[in-house]
Amino acid sequence: MKKKIAILGSTGSIGTQTLDVVRTNPDRFEVYAISGNHNVDLLIAQAREFQPEVVCIADESRYQQLKEALADLPLKVWAGADAIAQMVTFDSIDIVVAAMVGYAGLRPTIEAIKASKTIALANKETLVVAGELICALAQQYHSSIIPVDSEHSAIFQSLVGEDRNEIEKILLTASGGPFRQFTLEQMKTVTAAQALKHPNWEMGAKITIDSASMMNKGFEVIEAKWLFGIPAEKIQVLIHPQSIVHSGIQFRDGAIKAQLGAPDMRLPIQYALTFPERVASDFPRADLFAIQNLTFEQPDMERFPNLRLAYEATAKGGNMPCVLNAANEVVNLAFREGRCGFLEMSDIIANAMEKVPFIAKPTYEDYVATDAETRQLLNK
Repeated sequence: MKKKIAILGSTGSIGTQTLDVVRTNPDRFEVYAISGNHNVDLLIAQAREFQPEVVCIADESRYQQLKEALADLPLKVWAGADAIAQMVTFDSIDIVVAAMVGYAGLRPTIEAIKASKTIALANKETLVVAGELICALAQQYHSSIIPVDSEHSAIFQSLVGEDRNEIEKILLTASGGPFRQFTLEQMKTVTAAQALKHPNWEMGAKITIDSASMMNKGFEVIEAKWLFGIPAEKIQVLIHPQSIVHSGIQFRDGAIKAQLGAPDMRLPIQYALTFPERVASDFPRADLFAIQNLTFEQPDMERFPNLRLAYEATAKGGNMPCVLNAANEVVNLAFREGRCGFLEMSDIIANAMEKVPFIAKPTYEDYVATDAETRQLLNK
């Protein structure tokens, strides 16, 4: 039987690549529900091609356009955050691909977990903001979370068959981004256009900026902590410019297992959808003879303090990673719009972490309030 899939964020980078995987495996998958944010034209095209049961757009101002464009098809057309959260609870859905960008992905992912769905998780902010809550809910509602991020998929793949073996540390790789070899002086004047030119990966604008500032890697440290139950001090970040080793595990006997492959997100997406089976694909292969050299470097937390801030936030715990995420979303947008310098982003985030009240044992409502308070503080 075909697996029925709901894709949260179908018009984004992960969402569109998920649909590529569906296209090449029409005998395995059926798109049951899709949601987008603002890109109504692409959402309309996707709805016409895949004809899901439900199509939902977050931006309610574009609902009428969406509804009129799909009036000739027997689809449910919805709009708004409440609708997206409801969409994932349909009994027919087998897998929810959580690919929305940022904090907005938290609530629908929680609803999908409460509906006991398998979650193919690409929205790292869900675990950054509320990792403890998410893990507790997943256990309570017997919901499986399979990582889609290339790094966490690599760790997940390296752990298959190793259930009883103790992990000594996680080796989390990072490309280093476009400014890996820039001096601090050079980084003072970099532009968003420069930051958006990632050397290895094609991603959405927000995550590409996060990658350039290494906040993305900081988020991945926090995400790995919750996904694999490993304290952050046992998660080692390695700069690996070739992006061939996607991450790995070092076990207590010293052995290292890692997953290698070409930098193509369709591979971890397909693995999450077909796990535990590996399905044939025509994805690019990593030619190790052509690559020849695989290199690794220590991360520089002086030039990239966002990584240090992420370690500090997860060490403090409570609502501090939520503050980190909210502040980063604000400054990321400000940098893209030319209202903030590249190095200023870290200073503003650190200031927010000092000023927003700390809550050691936050509830979901506390996370919502913390997110709002942080944004309000920075948008004054």
